[in-house]
Amino acid sequence: MAGLFRLWSAFIRTFFRLLYGPCAWAYDGVAWLVSLGQWTAWGRATLDYLDGPMVLELAHGPGHLLLAMSRRGWTPVGLDLSPQMGRLARRRLRQAGLPIRLVRARAQALPFRDRAFSAVVATFPTEFILDPRTAREVARTLTPHGSVAVAALARLSGRDPASRFLEWLYRVTGQRPPLPRGDEAVWTESGLALQREWVMLGQSQILVVGHWPGRPAVESGER
Repeated sequence: MAGLFRLWSAFIRTFFRLLYGPCAWAYDGVAWLVSLGQWTAWGRATLDYLDGPMVLELAHGPGHLLLAMSRRGWTPVGLDLSPQMGRLARRRLRQAGLPIRLVRARAQALPFRDRAFSAVVATFPTEFILDPRTAREVARTLTPHGSVAVAALARLSGRDPASRFLEWLYRVTGQRPPLPRGDEAVWTESGLALQREWVMLGQSQILVVGHWPGRPAVESGER
């Protein structure tokens, strides 16, 4: 059984690598399917925790959140290691007639000056977000009173058959592990105190984790 689980985990990791790489063209379709059309709305749940105008998005993907932030009048900068995602985001922003500010780099080594951003955001990131180097780089490039918001997890709370099936599928594929505790130390050692809040959005619940000093809670408490 342990060998089967390891094999399945390796398959899931390979699937996501392909989705962010050679198969990036299928990303939006897959994201729509597994979220019942709510994927971009889940990402936008982070925006209430952020202060513009200079916002860095880690792992920007196909660029939906960059577009939403630009339309708020902010000045977002997108960072992603995937050249395929860079092309998708560049095309989306160009078609909208918006400035293109994209950088290909790792979150563990941000190519920006100290205190360059008033906020940093990431939506459903991979394990790079738990790397101490990422925490240090985010803290370095954030202004003293800047905010951080990460959409860490989403749950479909609807009782319809499609929602129930997808939640079951998430569990059996290992996408619903117990929420990690203790990872806050990675960030607090960098001077950022993390908070956790669950946000209700239609028939979904989104867990937002981040650092937002001086801001009132939007929706708190784990469900």
